[in-house]
Amino acid sequence: MGKMRCSSISCYNFSSFSTSFALFASLYSLYFVLISANVSGFDSLIQLPTSTSLRNTTRKSETLLFVNDIGAIGDGITDDTNSFKDVWKMACNSPSRSKIVIPAGYSFLVRPINFAGPCRSKVSLRIAGTILAPKDPESWDGLNPRKWIYFLKVKHLTVEGGGIIDGMGQEWWARSCKVNRTNPCHHAPTALTFHRCNNLRVRNIKIFNSQQMHLAFTDSKHVSVSHLVVLAPADSPNTDAIHISSSTQVNIKDCTIGTGDDCISIVGNSSRIKIKNIVCGPGHGISIGSLGKSNSWSQVYNVHVNGASISNTENGVRIKTWQGGSGFVRKITFENVWMENVSNPIIIDQYYCDSTKPCSNKTSNIRIDNISFVGIKGTSATERAITIACSDSCSCRKLYVEDVQLTSFSGDPTTFFCWQAYGSTSGLNYPPPCFLCDDSILQPTVLSNWSQSI
Repeated sequence: MGKMRCSSISCYNFSSFSTSFALFASLYSLYFVLISANVSGFDSLIQLPTSTSLRNTTRKSETLLFVNDIGAIGDGITDDTNSFKDVWKMACNSPSRSKIVIPAGYSFLVRPINFAGPCRSKVSLRIAGTILAPKDPESWDGLNPRKWIYFLKVKHLTVEGGGIIDGMGQEWWARSCKVNRTNPCHHAPTALTFHRCNNLRVRNIKIFNSQQMHLAFTDSKHVSVSHLVVLAPADSPNTDAIHISSSTQVNIKDCTIGTGDDCISIVGNSSRIKIKNIVCGPGHGISIGSLGKSNSWSQVYNVHVNGASISNTENGVRIKTWQGGSGFVRKITFENVWMENVSNPIIIDQYYCDSTKPCSNKTSNIRIDNISFVGIKGTSATERAITIACSDSCSCRKLYVEDVQLTSFSGDPTTFFCWQAYGSTSGLNYPPPCFLCDDSILQPTVLSNWSQSI
């Protein structure tokens, strides 16, 4: 047999590889000589980073800032507020993207704190450990009682990390006038507030036992919230889990919530809200309102709830307005919701009155129209599974019910109550709807898509 011959390309590649390997070996030998020379007093041409510079330096164009490298102790007793202020100032003033790290295995006690922007670049807060509020409400003396962790005018912010924010709200609840009417009524802090912030991501954190609301967005836009766990006792007062006010383009999905108040509340001048795959209970359900208090003007529109499991709550999906207000609630869809032992599975209440004194019936009210309930099923804890109680002077229009089936948790019949409610139905519905005939057939409201630049 003849000798095996390689092609000219293969031979050339092997020859190039041999040359390259020899060159690499020469360079490596030179590098070793230089490193060895440094031991004898020569300056090395290559500076190897220390562990400290790795923790607080730019890594792939992102500055990492560990709070315990900036003086925080993290023993759950020492006040670490000033260290958090210092690390925020460093991150916010950084010309490159910054990440503040709250490491696992530590509990950082933090008093009321403001994280103010605007910042020079994008900032993220990675909470792997625990942030604790002071137990004693006296820690707020002389400070704004509504705030604990407060973000103001920050753009392109991410809060994530799997850690815990614990509001330590037990003493606040004990002092609430809703728990004990002999106590004076006062404001309590919201655990995590974002005010006038844009392009936000809040995901994969746990918020427990807030003094009042757990997570609030006010006057903010382009917000993404996902994979949160929000928990407080069922009897804790005013502990809304996620509160949206005067905000737009908000996406909430894949969250587990159980508190003493609304799982999600949407109030005045909010729009383009999408809510998907929410587990809610205990609590007061998913609410729009209350709106129109003290004769105020409010609007909420383009809200789409698609996919929720609501169990053992006071309400399921709700719209509530005060008498005397003005404005509108429009283009709202609740669909694919499972109810279990819910006291008011579906409710529109235009006679809402959270007051120790009776509220009078007035001639003006928030206008409600173009509201859809589609594919809502499960069990009611009360006989009246559906309540649509609209204003005497401003009836609800273009209501739509499709494939809504709500039976009694106890096995008794359920009822559908209507007052000044005009609408249409489709599919199999139980209890039987009682709408007055509407002048048009309404199809389910579907939000137009919008781009979220986050």
